[in-house]
Amino acid sequence: MKLNPKKLEELAFAKMHFGKFKGSYLSDLPEAYLIWFKQKGFPDNKLGLQMQEVLELKVNGLEEILWKIRRK
Repeated sequence: MKLNPKKLEELAFAKMHFGKFKGSYLSDLPEAYLIWFKQKGFPDNKLGLQMQEVLELKVNGLEEILWKIRRK
């Protein structure tokens, strides 16, 4: 995954569109929830791609990048 600044900014402000975490920032979703989606299948749309990217950042301990972008 390339760390494109524009894409990271968009990802930092992306929110969940449905379910019990509706309205939450994707980077604030529990890792276990994202892993569950990975096992069951992410949505086949932009949100699904963003969820996959957030999971990749979380697994590598990099979700703080998104938190710092939001704080600016």
